[in-house]
Amino acid sequence: MKRKDYTDLKDKTIKELVKLASAKRAEATKKKMEILGGKEKNLKLHRNLRAEVAKILTLIREKEILEKLAPKEEVKKEDKEIVKESKKTK
Repeated sequence: MKRKDYTDLKDKTIKELVKLASAKRAEATKKKMEILGGKEKNLKLHRNLRAEVAKILTLIREKEILEKLAPKEEVKKEDKEIVKESKKTK
């Protein structure tokens, strides 16, 4: 996977990434069978596909974590503003 491909993946939603990961897994399984059957000559193809799946799953997890943290950060900002206002009124 080239760097541009990886940056393009960062722009996709979690649902799109999940679909892409499942498609890559299926493709990796198919290529593994072709390698074992002697039809595919590129023996590293299966490993590369598995690496791509791992990168996609990493992006999915990063996005999930960021979504969980985003509301908490907003609340913290609001709390800080309330504290500042309360100090000003005292």
